[in-house]
Amino acid sequence: MRRFTQLFIELDASNKTNEKVRVLREYFQSAPPEDAAWTLWFLIGKRFPALVRSKRLREWTSDLSGYPDWLVAECYERVGDGAETVALLLPDAHPEGLDEPLHELVQHRLLALRDWDEAVQFQLLRETWAQLDRQQMFVFNKMLTGAFRVGVSRALVIRGVAEAAGLDRGTIAHRLMGDWQPSPHFFERLITKGETDEDASRPYPFYLASPADHPPTELGERAQWQVEWKWDGIRAQLIKRHGQLYLWSRGDELVTENYPEVVQAAARLPNGTVLDGELLCWREGRPLGFNVMQTRISRKRLNDRILRDCPVSFLAYDCMEDDGQDIRALPLRERRARLERIVTGLGAGDRIVASEVVEADAWEALEALWQESRARGVEGFMLKGLDSPYEAGRVRGQWWKWKVAPFTADLVMVYAQAGHGRRASLFTDYTLAAWDGEELVPVAKAYSGLTDAEIREVDRWVKRHTLAKRGPVRTVPAEQVFEIAFEGIRASTRHKSGVAFRFPRINRWRRDKKPEEAERLETLKAMLLADGAAPPEAGESAPPAQPIQQELM
Repeated sequence: MRRFTQLFIELDASNKTNEKVRVLREYFQSAPPEDAAWTLWFLIGKRFPALVRSKRLREWTSDLSGYPDWLVAECYERVGDGAETVALLLPDAHPEGLDEPLHELVQHRLLALRDWDEAVQFQLLRETWAQLDRQQMFVFNKMLTGAFRVGVSRALVIRGVAEAAGLDRGTIAHRLMGDWQPSPHFFERLITKGETDEDASRPYPFYLASPADHPPTELGERAQWQVEWKWDGIRAQLIKRHGQLYLWSRGDELVTENYPEVVQAAARLPNGTVLDGELLCWREGRPLGFNVMQTRISRKRLNDRILRDCPVSFLAYDCMEDDGQDIRALPLRERRARLERIVTGLGAGDRIVASEVVEADAWEALEALWQESRARGVEGFMLKGLDSPYEAGRVRGQWWKWKVAPFTADLVMVYAQAGHGRRASLFTDYTLAAWDGEELVPVAKAYSGLTDAEIREVDRWVKRHTLAKRGPVRTVPAEQVFEIAFEGIRASTRHKSGVAFRFPRINRWRRDKKPEEAERLETLKAMLLADGAAPPEAGESAPPAQPIQQELM
């Protein structure tokens, strides 16, 4: 636990990439496999389901610290991080800390909490907290609350492990895909040179395109690029090995059972085939829109109506494995030829199809087609070099996404809430409203897009102009207008406004606009047609369009 805590502190303290990689490399070179496996598990973003109820953590912190429950809640609002709040308030941290291997702490203290009622949970936590120093307590609480985050990306962790093992990053990235358990056996296989893969279901790392930050004409000859429509669905890999089919989402989730129509259509795939593509609700050669796809994403049970009204197809746009051979190093032109041969041989109709290659002789002609993106229900173009191999991760230069401009709307801030972590003392999360007659109706929440200087300025304004407080939320005068950018809009029965935005973020602070000039709700509802969105059916409970902020305590 000491070594793991020190790793966390060093990673959190540095903002230099090479320094973070050095720290990771040295840790993985020296840590025993049973600890290294758990460290890797946490660093790449794996988390336990809630081990202890947030309400109980707050109550137990109050009991052990002697502070009343309301004061614990106020401290959390000020600190903005549940794990840190508990670590700061609990008394009598052990001066020397706990000298126990990480894997034993996880297995015998953390995971053991799942097997006991709340009275025993409290006893186990009290005993553990009493043995930890203040820094260990903070890191332990991060694991306990499922809020373990530190300033390293998955790519940096892969780089650190690769350098420690003397392997290339692509090998480590591939071995980390799929469903694995943090065991010493897994970690030893991860860093072993040579072929070690025992998992037939394991997907490959996805190749991620970069946003086009320059005109496509600067890419060179048009003939050297493959152009496809950019679909708005769920990125996935379709795998068939040893007679078994597997469907993986880009989020490392095995979703085979969620899309039975795709799996059924893939039954004739040859063994040793891996296809990269997009899951879309699809009918008669056209996507039905992401708002329809949302009705399938979180469904645990599929009934006949859902399968009929929201049929899902797999649009394949690359072949990564053919006849059991990894062909990612081959140029795209050859992988595409193999993809078309495989998909044509399936005879799967609309359920598995190769993505359309857009034909146009010149960049200027493509730009004219690009302007039709929204009418076609797509986000723009994907531009891929015909000589490009299939890389792992986001590698700039050969794959670009040329997206159409997002929707925008000028909205009025009516509520503000403090952020979390390092932004806990600043009001950074804003509720924004549009006019419905003479009334302002909240339509979106946004918390990104402003500069640090603008955030501080808005924060000062909120603190000076607060009209009312309700928990962490501050009501403010309807004076500040912000231009919001968003990727889509859909009808919603969950919101008073009747609409919900997809990926809203602040585009700019409209100091030049008066509140009465902000968007009207009828204008936003008219965008539903432009976005191809339809209201949910009566009785249908549509999922939320944006994440709901969860309490950490």
